[in-house]
Amino acid sequence: MSTQFDTPAPKALNQLLSELRRDSGAALAAREVPASSNAASSASSEESTVTGVAYDSRHVEPGNAFFSIEGYTVDGNKFINQAIEKGASVIFSEKESGPYSVPLIVVKDVRAAIAAVSSDIFEAPSKKLRLLGVTGTNGKTTTTHLIEQILNANGQPTGLIGTLGARIPSFKDGKYLGESEYLDVKHTTPQASDLQALLYTMANRGVKQIAMEVSSHALALKRVYGCHFAAACLSNVTQDHLDFHKTMEHYWQSKRQLFEMLGKSAVNPRTAVINLDDELAPEFIKATAKDINLITYGYSEKASIHVKKGNFDFSGMKLTLATPSGAISFSTKLTGRFNLYNIMAAMAVCMGEGLEKEAIAEALTDFSGVSGRFEVVPPPPHLAAQDRSPLCIVDYAHTPDGLENVLKAARALVPEDGKLIAVFGCGGDRDSSKRPQMGEIAENLADEVVVTSDNPRSEDPQQIIADILTGIKRLKGVTVEADRARAIEAAVLAASPKDVIVIAGKGHETYQILKDSTIDFDDRKEVAKALEQRFETLKSK
Repeated sequence: MSTQFDTPAPKALNQLLSELRRDSGAALAAREVPASSNAASSASSEESTVTGVAYDSRHVEPGNAFFSIEGYTVDGNKFINQAIEKGASVIFSEKESGPYSVPLIVVKDVRAAIAAVSSDIFEAPSKKLRLLGVTGTNGKTTTTHLIEQILNANGQPTGLIGTLGARIPSFKDGKYLGESEYLDVKHTTPQASDLQALLYTMANRGVKQIAMEVSSHALALKRVYGCHFAAACLSNVTQDHLDFHKTMEHYWQSKRQLFEMLGKSAVNPRTAVINLDDELAPEFIKATAKDINLITYGYSEKASIHVKKGNFDFSGMKLTLATPSGAISFSTKLTGRFNLYNIMAAMAVCMGEGLEKEAIAEALTDFSGVSGRFEVVPPPPHLAAQDRSPLCIVDYAHTPDGLENVLKAARALVPEDGKLIAVFGCGGDRDSSKRPQMGEIAENLADEVVVTSDNPRSEDPQQIIADILTGIKRLKGVTVEADRARAIEAAVLAASPKDVIVIAGKGHETYQILKDSTIDFDDRKEVAKALEQRFETLKSK
């Protein structure tokens, strides 16, 4: 367990098992295999205590319960003896094996078991908090950051968990002191034991609400099993992660589980927020229990919150939104249709938390955006006055829908005599069917396309690029450069001052994953270097 989390009080194993059977008995079907009496040092469930939870044998601490999870590449059952040597007091597994010097608890579903046991050890923290879950293909990160900003600005201590990490807010004498640093939590939604430890730590430090990204992986792999949500929000459902889910049906049904969980939550009041413009909205509405407050949003006039007026430009948006409590007009520094959806989603969640529309709008006025989400990379300060640089935008868009949204938003910023240039690639060891789709989208929406690499992992970058090119019909205005740094440099050097360049796919990431290594790489730094080189090149002419 990470040292950045608070440590729970030890709990007797027999008490833990009793509570586990009481609360999750049918789902887990736990059965104990006692420790071997022949072992030099053995302990029964009556004698054992549990000090924490581990799923990686390298990180086991004395007294931890070790969960041997059979993953997609590594089988945790192979490391049981190593875990015991490091001090594990009990083993949980779906397979019977041994004998061991500690009790073995055989369960029906070890992923559900680690979530249930972790919640128990950390004193069911989700029942003490208001957990505001956001799921969907695109928009989760910005929406959760908006919720965090709105609630904290209104004096409600709100934490954040998501793709960029976790944040615990700082308050003094009831006043919000501003954003804190991110804690690294490895996954968009942390592993179950890490998540419960994080929730426990946040509750101990005065957090009342948490804006949390809930990924389809987290739902399918039961990382949030047993969590009690106060809100569930759907941004949208478009193609992604089919390398894991295999079918779109399994993908969206995994996301729908969040709304089914909301119906079973012990926390009240509860709110479901659903994008009414999404074609799968009826499926999510159907999954929402009748006693839950339902707020829909979108462009449709049937939505609880919908757009009456929206003006977009480089400086942001001027909006008039209809809400259940009347219309409201305000301005925001965010721009783009996709960000308008994010704003409506966050507004709906916060209205469900009891805030008035005026307080929400005021908090949105100064929100400047999220790292790597439609982030403008300015020229270095000493070059800014020269005004000879193209507008460069870095965005995390790595799905067909995400790329389409970002390019459409960027097109609105291109002057009449300027061009839109798209620089992008597709990740290796991921859903390959979206590669030609993204190629086609880039060809249709951008004037020039630069196809490059984006975390190729174990795959050949040239093969990934070839897959993308099958979706592109034209030859003119299409450049291939597998080296991402060179691709960014070439786009920036060739552009005119009136052009807009979108560098898509990596956003906030500070690395590039290759076949045999992971290297430091930040699109924003590469853009800044290219702008500097552009200035030097132009100066020498």
